[in-house]
Amino acid sequence: MDIDTVRESWTNRTGEYSPAYYAHYGPNETSSVIRDALDRNLRRDASVLELGCGSGRHLAHLADHGFEDLSGVDIDPEAFDTMREAYPDLAEDGTFRCGPIEEVVTEFDDGRFDAVYSVETLQHLHPDADWVFGEIARITDGVLVTAEIEAPTRDSAPSDPDVNYVDEETPLYYRDWNRVFTSLGLVEVDVVRGDRDTTRTFRASD
Repeated sequence: MDIDTVRESWTNRTGEYSPAYYAHYGPNETSSVIRDALDRNLRRDASVLELGCGSGRHLAHLADHGFEDLSGVDIDPEAFDTMREAYPDLAEDGTFRCGPIEEVVTEFDDGRFDAVYSVETLQHLHPDADWVFGEIARITDGVLVTAEIEAPTRDSAPSDPDVNYVDEETPLYYRDWNRVFTSLGLVEVDVVRGDRDTTRTFRASD
């Protein structure tokens, strides 16, 4: 599957894994893990960016706990329509960009955000876009948090050890996020292993 097909699979998605699907369920345990990671490292006025923010359930959780400067990027325009319905205050107060992560992050200045995080988003980037991880490190001034699936969660492993498929059509690429971001100069400071995700907190090196 090429990079354009992967992008298309997440654009205008309906049903399961759509913005409305996640808005219906709202913040979850991962939302709390992300908040705890930011709480330990940042003040409430820190600038925070979510990569693949969808309808904003994790950002809304941060807003409910006092974080004020919130931004998000998502490839699906429907995500922001859903956000305006489900989380109107967040939609009004936050700063949001619609487009592929690979295109949007290159427009940010070095160290633009005190915190950058992703939840089951970077795992879907095509290998041809691996260069964007350097851009993510570049725009992170303080803390980077990745909550991603790092290994198969079902009993049967995929035939290819590096990729699996959501609904047998959307690829999920397994990566060693510690290796990815420490090789770019970040320092891993915490790991929380959940039933699905492994949440890693990195700090930008001084």
